[in-house]
Amino acid sequence: MKKFLLIPAMFSLMIGFAQAADSWLPTLKTDTPEQGFQLAIKMSRMGVKTAQPNMDVLKKGRAEYSNDAEDLIQVSHVVATNFATVAAANNYWK
Repeated sequence: MKKFLLIPAMFSLMIGFAQAADSWLPTLKTDTPEQGFQLAIKMSRMGVKTAQPNMDVLKKGRAEYSNDAEDLIQVSHVVATNFATVAAANNYWK
């Protein structure tokens, strides 16, 4: 049940981030696919930081998930999903 309650809270935090005057994400537009991929990584990292703002807790978990193949595959999936979003926003760099 807690997982379902966390999603709306994360969404409102992310909306608050996007509306800030000094937004870290002013646009999804990039000049190249490589820049788009870097943006997808940044989006993924910011999502994690939004979900777990306590840096001590966040860093403590790295030793565990950085050596777990399933966790790394899940990370890749999140980055790929974000990259698909950025690619679509850039009309696939056509």
